[in-house]
Amino acid sequence: MTLFRLDASIRVEGSASREIADIVEQEWLAAHPGDAIVRRHIGTEPLPSDVWAVAAFAGYTPEADRTPEQKEAIALAATLFDELANADAILLAVPLYNFGPSQHIKTWIDLVATDGRAFGQQFLKGKKVVLATVRGGAYGAGTPRAGWDHSTPFLTRILADSWGADLTVIEREFTLVGVDPNLEQFKDLAAEMQAGAEQSAREAGKALGAL
Repeated sequence: MTLFRLDASIRVEGSASREIADIVEQEWLAAHPGDAIVRRHIGTEPLPSDVWAVAAFAGYTPEADRTPEQKEAIALAATLFDELANADAILLAVPLYNFGPSQHIKTWIDLVATDGRAFGQQFLKGKKVVLATVRGGAYGAGTPRAGWDHSTPFLTRILADSWGADLTVIEREFTLVGVDPNLEQFKDLAAEMQAGAEQSAREAGKALGAL
């Protein structure tokens, strides 16, 4: 069995999304000790921001006429597609940045989509995918920022609706409590949210490991 794990946080130490994903991974490994984990960290090792445009136009260029740059871009897109297609289970750790998906995750999605095998296809049909996402503040119903999270709905649309994944979303909010003094009053609520997210991660990891 193979687990593909992608991290999109610009942090390594202190990354809340990584902490949640680590719990999922540990549960998966408990069921599949010694099995392969393919990792890609696009937050600390980002994909080139201009490669998507190169790959997109290369798809309309006859193979014999493609430049070396176009060939490299197409090869990278194929590698990203293969990492998903060849995995038995998928784990994505993606924080909310500036109310939406970061350039890192957007570039990754756009590149995967340029591969001809992805175009118009639910290539993850039925495959179990866990998305661990975190938010510094609170965005739930009734909060001042309700509806400001434009990342989770977008990722759900891509992963589940477009690519066909059997998607489980784990969410943790108020990760800036303890960092931003203005949020100190929400310390107890943040602790509850963290505990709930960690429990959800354990359950999702066990479900992923049951494959």
